[in-house]
Amino acid sequence: MTGITGLSKQNTFVLAIRDTDVVAAALRQALAEASPEERPGLERAAALVDSTASATESVLRARWVRSRLAAVGFTGDIASVAAVKALRQAVPNAAAVPLVPPVNVP
Repeated sequence: MTGITGLSKQNTFVLAIRDTDVVAAALRQALAEASPEERPGLERAAALVDSTASATESVLRARWVRSRLAAVGFTGDIASVAAVKALRQAVPNAAAVPLVPPVNVP
């Protein structure tokens, strides 16, 4: 297997893989065959997949950044220099520009 061009120990990239259509189809199939006891959980899972499937790449990136900041205990302003520093601590080799989400992304 070959590596990804440009990927090295100095650079970390986040690649969002969007297989929600495959997951949604599998959940629909499972729902079609589900017992009444299984349906509520599968319906909830299907709703979560549907809501995630409609998220843009910017929204997914923002969620990822916020989860990394939360993991290091950062609770300040996400648009601050302190947030960038905390993110650098959480993901030391990540490039800062692609990781910093637009401030107005939910």
